[in-house]
Amino acid sequence: MSIRQFVQEALCEDLGRGDLFALIAEDREACAHIIAKEEGIFSAQAYIEALCAMQGLKLEMCVQDSQAFESRQILGIVRGSYVKILQAERTLLNLIAHSSGIATHTHAFVQCAGSVKILDTRKTRPLLRMFEKYSVRNGGAHNHRFGLDDALMLKDTHLALISDLESTLVRARKNLPWTCKIEIEVEDYAMAQRAFEAGADIVMCDNMPPTEVRRVVALRDERYPHIALEASGNITLDNIAAYAQSGIDALSIGALIHQARWLDVSLKMQFNA
Repeated sequence: MSIRQFVQEALCEDLGRGDLFALIAEDREACAHIIAKEEGIFSAQAYIEALCAMQGLKLEMCVQDSQAFESRQILGIVRGSYVKILQAERTLLNLIAHSSGIATHTHAFVQCAGSVKILDTRKTRPLLRMFEKYSVRNGGAHNHRFGLDDALMLKDTHLALISDLESTLVRARKNLPWTCKIEIEVEDYAMAQRAFEAGADIVMCDNMPPTEVRRVVALRDERYPHIALEASGNITLDNIAAYAQSGIDALSIGALIHQARWLDVSLKMQFNA
């Protein structure tokens, strides 16, 4: 779904069968300030630009995607029809609050990770994957898979029914596009060694403590330096430093999205501005 289509559906959801206030309002030109009520990292610019264009409103951004802002700072200024601004208000604020909340939460993890890449996961709200992964990028992290079609990942639920991993990977190399990466999820050192030997492109250490991850990293560095290593599972702001210092290449963290809280933003009308 394109950004415009997404915003259109969000706006239609709020308008319902029509804005009742528009039936009684005496429309006039107005100006509204989008104001932060707490500090954070801004995200949602592409979406609110599409929304304002759809409503025939002029939007002046005071901050850009990925930029930090302070409490009480003006994030943007909207000019145009009083009625159109009010119709867009809740959708606009919801987009900013949700997206900036994810970007802000993500930024905290990125700051603690040093040179290790921080990745999101597919733990996203239904139909919001593009929006939420966009928000992660604005927080300074990277996207993992968008769906089942952009990399082959063999998780524990796949491996439970695979008896011959090596032949499975041979078959995959034959049938998948040449550019397709193959990632294997492992739960311990022995499984990691098996995945290395089978020829994975990426090995994910799932729910392994940092000490065990270090052992896997040492094996990879010694014998399989061409294979990328990722860790995932219960990584928090309290323990991320230990994982980041293990020598791992990347950390995938579902909490970037599903544990982020909305930021508090408001819109104030300024008729004489």
